[in-house]
Amino acid sequence: MAAEKSFYMTNEGKQKLEDELEYLKTEKRQEVVERIKIARGFGDLSENSEYDAAKDEQAFVESRIATVENMIRNAVIIENDNDNPNVVNLGKSVTFKELPDGDEESYQIVGSAEADPFEGKISNDSPIAKSLIGREIGEKVTVPTPGGDMEVEILSVE
Repeated sequence: MAAEKSFYMTNEGKQKLEDELEYLKTEKRQEVVERIKIARGFGDLSENSEYDAAKDEQAFVESRIATVENMIRNAVIIENDNDNPNVVNLGKSVTFKELPDGDEESYQIVGSAEADPFEGKISNDSPIAKSLIGREIGEKVTVPTPGGDMEVEILSVE
């Protein structure tokens, strides 16, 4: 049997998953069961699109429950490395500027389970994070991107 994948996340990310799991198991599951009951009342199931849609949603919800349970079971909580506060690592926020134009960007490096670039959270598997992890404030780093390499300078780590 293959080894289970570890999901790196912050305590906040794990709590979000636990909240989602609770919602899916208590509220969403009941909503879908109710939709199936109502759709059954419409008659012939072979031509009942409401029933088919409700069954599809039920399959999606059950699949998501299994996925979230697996992520929680294999969660590895990211602990901040307080030994060296100047080093970029999982769970830390990093601010860097693109060279030579100086555009500043800030991201928190999190596990792939809770990555959301629109909230400033990037996955530790992303090219930017892979290039920055283990580097220190003041270092210049080359980041591979689809549009070509980008050079950045690390300004701060929190």
